[in-house]
Amino acid sequence: MNQELLSGGSGSRAAQQQQQQQQRPPAQPEPHSHHVNLEGHQPREPRPRRRRERGGGEEEQEEEDEEEEEREHPLEGEEGEEEGEEAEEPWPSRRNQSPGENEGAEEGRRRREEMNGEEKGAQWMWEQEQRQRRNRRRRNDEEEEEEEEENNNSGGEGHVGVPHLRTEEESGRPEEEEDGEREVEEEMDQESDEFEQSEDSGKEDEEEEEDEEGAGDGLHSPSLRTNVLDPNDNTDHPSGRQNQSSSSSHPTHLQMKRKLDHGPEVRPFPSGKKPCPSPTGLVPYPSTPTTFGDLRAANGQGQQRRRITSIQPPTGLQEWLRTFQSWSGPEKLLALDELIDSCEPTQVKHMMQVIEPQFQRDFISLLPKELALYVLSFLEPKDLLQAAQTCRYWRILAEDNLLWREKCREEGIDEPLHGKRRKVVKPGFSHSPWKSAYIRQHRIDTNWRRGDLKSPKVLKGHDDHVITCLQFCGNRIVSGSDDNTLKVWSAVTGKCLRTLVGHTGGVWSSQMRDNIIISGSTDRTLKVWNAETGDCIHTLYGHTSTVRCMHLHEKRVVSGSRDATLRVWDIETGQCLHVLMGHVAAVRCVQYDGRRVVSGAYDFMVKVWDPETETCLHTLQGHTNRVYSLQFDGIHVVSGSLDTSIRVWDVETGNCIHTLTGHQSLTSGMELKDNILVSGNADSTVKIWDIKTGQCLQTLQGPHKHQSAVTCLQFNKNFVITSSDDGTVKLWDLRTGEFIRNLVTLESGGSGGVVWRIRASNTKLVCAVGSRNGTEETKLLVLDFDVDMK
Repeated sequence: MNQELLSGGSGSRAAQQQQQQQQRPPAQPEPHSHHVNLEGHQPREPRPRRRRERGGGEEEQEEEDEEEEEREHPLEGEEGEEEGEEAEEPWPSRRNQSPGENEGAEEGRRRREEMNGEEKGAQWMWEQEQRQRRNRRRRNDEEEEEEEEENNNSGGEGHVGVPHLRTEEESGRPEEEEDGEREVEEEMDQESDEFEQSEDSGKEDEEEEEDEEGAGDGLHSPSLRTNVLDPNDNTDHPSGRQNQSSSSSHPTHLQMKRKLDHGPEVRPFPSGKKPCPSPTGLVPYPSTPTTFGDLRAANGQGQQRRRITSIQPPTGLQEWLRTFQSWSGPEKLLALDELIDSCEPTQVKHMMQVIEPQFQRDFISLLPKELALYVLSFLEPKDLLQAAQTCRYWRILAEDNLLWREKCREEGIDEPLHGKRRKVVKPGFSHSPWKSAYIRQHRIDTNWRRGDLKSPKVLKGHDDHVITCLQFCGNRIVSGSDDNTLKVWSAVTGKCLRTLVGHTGGVWSSQMRDNIIISGSTDRTLKVWNAETGDCIHTLYGHTSTVRCMHLHEKRVVSGSRDATLRVWDIETGQCLHVLMGHVAAVRCVQYDGRRVVSGAYDFMVKVWDPETETCLHTLQGHTNRVYSLQFDGIHVVSGSLDTSIRVWDVETGNCIHTLTGHQSLTSGMELKDNILVSGNADSTVKIWDIKTGQCLQTLQGPHKHQSAVTCLQFNKNFVITSSDDGTVKLWDLRTGEFIRNLVTLESGGSGGVVWRIRASNTKLVCAVGSRNGTEETKLLVLDFDVDMK
């Protein structure tokens, strides 16, 4: 126990206290009361002071003498100070007493020396209350306006590091509101925990152990998991105290108020407002030297750390502390260095838990809301979720809808998640739909990576024929086959909704948008279907050979045929708008963005067309074999050929920007998004390229690579999904190129089982599988990775 905290202070304080006591009405004393009552004790009539008034110089000299006496006799100094307010002192004084009273005082002194930690804490709390009362009276005239504002805006948020304690008023809240608040807290814990699943488990255990120890001490570790004051708490304000109406039979309630004290110059602030620091800062520094305990008391944290009450104070503790206080500043530092060196790590950790909170500042709550949100915008989403658990005000900031909208846009999430209406826990607090969308997407990504692979839905159809084309949009799947039909399936139930019959040859190409399906066949026609009814709306005649490829954009579709021509059709009227002629071999692939048409053919050429004028703007020459695949983003044309190379072209100038080499065979499939190109090759490898620089970023290979030709691929911002003739569908990490896991593995893989086509949405994967030798039945497999956001 710090003896300076037990000392009574200077003579000037005693003089001020006597003047203040003379203004108070006398009350009946409460003799022989050894019960520690911090609010319910009755003041006694003040006794005359021992010294008489002197001149200014003599009084200053007397103050210096008394201060010197206090340093030599700290306990006597304490009693001398309290003479001015003897009526409110719950411990008997030693001065101006009769011999019988001196014997009782001596016995009381021995009792105080033998007090346990809890009794010392009560005496310390009483002395702290006296100091705070004196400070409040001194500032009363200067803070009248602030007192009015405080009365109008009572309640509010507290600072980080002040534990949340329930008051009597709060305990009377409806159970439904309390249950809702607990539900939100549990939900935020769950959200934060989900973002920590991929971190090292050992690190998590260590952090949890630190949090538990910090909670046991009533202190806060560097973790963000802290609480704040409830807005309805009735705490002491710097310019006006709470009405002290509670009786002496409620010491627990009194202790709550002491713990929730913000300090002399820091007041609580209402929800959405920030505390107004004093001109000298958050922590007031009195003109006289203070101890660390005084500074903690000024911050309202004097009673927050755990007092060790399980053992009696060691013999000689008070003498040891007095000896330490008698040393000079450098001697104290030297002694502390030696003391720390002789401590065990657990003891040093205890010191850190006591000291560190005094140097922590909640700068976020001190900033205007706009600046605070700007600072939080630099945090990663998982850090935002942890910050939301710091305190109630941080939770409100971290739930900002615009903040989470930007986080969602960074992740490519375009729509907020409007779930069922939730119960309002606190006025002014609302759940962010954008945050809910982000949480949902994170859970979906986690399911793709390591969620349990449930048994897929099996959609059997097309008998033993080959599925040549596959479309997937919303909850509708369309498969085309060389059995001359297309089938429409429900991705939810797995049922075949209808079979589109009308072609007289195998279906080799298809496109779908909303309720419209377009198919191309070896019967040299295109058909436009209504997906809802299964009716054929139009049959488009014009090509003289198989319609091998097509691309739909809004109301127009461009088809490429083995007759070496391309045709532009209006799907609403069924009319052929334009015919593009120029290739001298079968057109194998086509792309259309509404402005330009790009086609690749077996004549080794890539052509850029203006469909409105039916003119060829550029013929892109460079490949030395058939062109099998194309990608076009409006600026760049990327072509893949049987000559093993991939070429990147400028669509405006027709110049070849890059030639991407590295594959060993036919590039059968490609996909381009935001200058990132993923190519699949018959050499069983998949490569990731940056078309701006022409560099190969990753090659998806290694011990888990495909064992046969890659048949199809698709990628998003996180994953690459690939299928192969080896009967597997694999998931890869786009950024690192690492293999994650197999999503599909056919039992007949390697002996004839093939995955021909794949199509994936955000939550589902559709695979068209079969075989050429009858070892695998033709069917569709639907895997679901969605989550249930309750």
